[in-house]
Amino acid sequence: MANILSVENLTHHWGDIRLFDSLNFGLEEGEKAALIARNGTGKTTLLNILAGKLVADEGTFALRNGIKTGYLTQLPVYPPGKTVMEAVFSGENEMISLVRSYESAIESDDQALIGKLIEKMDAMGAWDYETRVRQVLDKLKITRLNQPVEQLSGGQQKRLALAAVLLEEPDFIILDEPTNHLDIDMVDWLEDYLSRNRATLLMVTHDRFFLDRVCNVIFEMDDETLYKYTGNYSYFLEKRDERIDQRNQEIDRARNLLRKEQDWMNRQPQARATKAKYRIDAYYELKEVAGQKTREADLSIDIKASRLGTKVLNFDNVSKGFNGKTLIRDFSYKFAKGEKIGILGSNGTGKSTLLNIINGDIKPDTGSIELGETVVVGYYRQEGIKFDENKKVIEVISEIADDIDAGNGRRMDAAQFLRYFLFPNEMHYVPVSKLSGGEKKRLYLMTVLMKNPNFLILDEPTNDLDVYTLGVLEDYLDRFEGCVLAVSHDRYFLDRVVDQMFVFQDGFIKVFPGNYSRYHEYIKENAKPAEPKIKKPVAEKREPSRERQRRLSFKEKKELEELEKRMAALEEEKKALEEMMSSGAMASDELIKASERMGVLLKELDECEMRWLELSEIEG
Repeated sequence: MANILSVENLTHHWGDIRLFDSLNFGLEEGEKAALIARNGTGKTTLLNILAGKLVADEGTFALRNGIKTGYLTQLPVYPPGKTVMEAVFSGENEMISLVRSYESAIESDDQALIGKLIEKMDAMGAWDYETRVRQVLDKLKITRLNQPVEQLSGGQQKRLALAAVLLEEPDFIILDEPTNHLDIDMVDWLEDYLSRNRATLLMVTHDRFFLDRVCNVIFEMDDETLYKYTGNYSYFLEKRDERIDQRNQEIDRARNLLRKEQDWMNRQPQARATKAKYRIDAYYELKEVAGQKTREADLSIDIKASRLGTKVLNFDNVSKGFNGKTLIRDFSYKFAKGEKIGILGSNGTGKSTLLNIINGDIKPDTGSIELGETVVVGYYRQEGIKFDENKKVIEVISEIADDIDAGNGRRMDAAQFLRYFLFPNEMHYVPVSKLSGGEKKRLYLMTVLMKNPNFLILDEPTNDLDVYTLGVLEDYLDRFEGCVLAVSHDRYFLDRVVDQMFVFQDGFIKVFPGNYSRYHEYIKENAKPAEPKIKKPVAEKREPSRERQRRLSFKEKKELEELEKRMAALEEEKKALEEMMSSGAMASDELIKASERMGVLLKELDECEMRWLELSEIEG
């Protein structure tokens, strides 16, 4: 594989805070990498630098010549007046322009123009590209192409930006939290799309299922050092724990040895002058290692919730609708102490409506709800809250309570609670304005938990939180004795935390016992076989209807030509190598190397032949 990205000594500061220092790494063509680090350590900043949106304070990076980059920002911004069509087809190459014109003609039902553009699409072989456009837009539920972008929600704008990046077909894709605002079906599709795509990928995401299924490289920024793990997220977890254990052992050994060396260094001053310099240098190196803090692979918290009585929350034939559409129909349910329920459903199916009914923000149209007298609701809203930017981090927490019940007669003060949620001492007196978006979300979560609720409502709690904070939160919820009701598209989170599911579908809430994976297996097992598609006659036009046979794209035709040339070259090399190996004139080490090369040749030949056959069948 050829190198596509090289980063050397990259350093950047945010004000007086050093985000990262002297980063060095590279990416090979076709690698699918993720960057993992705690919130506030500069993940998004690094992506902005690599995408050319920011300039680093020090260091350089280089992309291979001719590489086209696509970048999905965490919060895309569109100029006013821009339509969905203009945002999706923002590229300027000829194919994009043609498809943009075709889609615009379809939207306006301009039959004369449609006819002309069909001829051009035929001539340029653009139907394959138009099919991909339609597939991407359909999977991301983008349908109204003439709608002004400013009328879209933040989540819809994020999906729109994702579609635009994918349709540009870049060689190098940079993604910042690509699964935010996607429902689970969309995430499943995106996983498959990126796994099959040949582009090189670098992304930041908290979605651990996504990491597991898409990535083959993990970069971890920790203690101002970048570690590379060649494998998926599960492999990273295993090797990270091994690394931490090994480092802790090194620190412990250094501390034990330091005590002996300290005694040696403290002997009378006149003797010190005669001490060997190498041993003195070794002492100071040892002291530096021993002074480091040992690390736990995973932090855990154990906070006692407020007492919860027998009666928790009862729903009795509750219904609710808006603008003539029923979102919740005749829902009855009795919550029991300790239940942890995940909520699934497409956008707009009523998930947030249910949460707001429980919190008392809206009233049901019919039916009734009864809340137990001892219930203390803690509601983590997806949109978060506005902080006073001038307040210090510890002030935000202390204003809610000076301490919290930690169980077994113990109290935990605000500073301890902050440390549990990965705010070290040096950050306690930092103004909120200095926090990253993820750190603010973490602080907001703490304000909810600090009130000692016994019924937690969590609306997309995993968005913008780093994987370390997610581990702490999941550990907390494991030990939480109250009820949990969580809306989340994070499948890893749902598997770890919940024991049953509420599934929203067509106005009804179906109760499913088990976590997300069990529900997903159930759906797959009970899925009906797809009915055979009946082709419509040409007379029944599809926007417009046109029967088209799959053709090779221009890119695929070029690939076919290159494959034929490559296969011929490989065959020649193979023949020459066979003659050399059978000549009897090669030394044993040369013969070993030749055998290894032959294995590589045969593998590459096989791969080329399989791809050639695939393309040849399409070509006909």
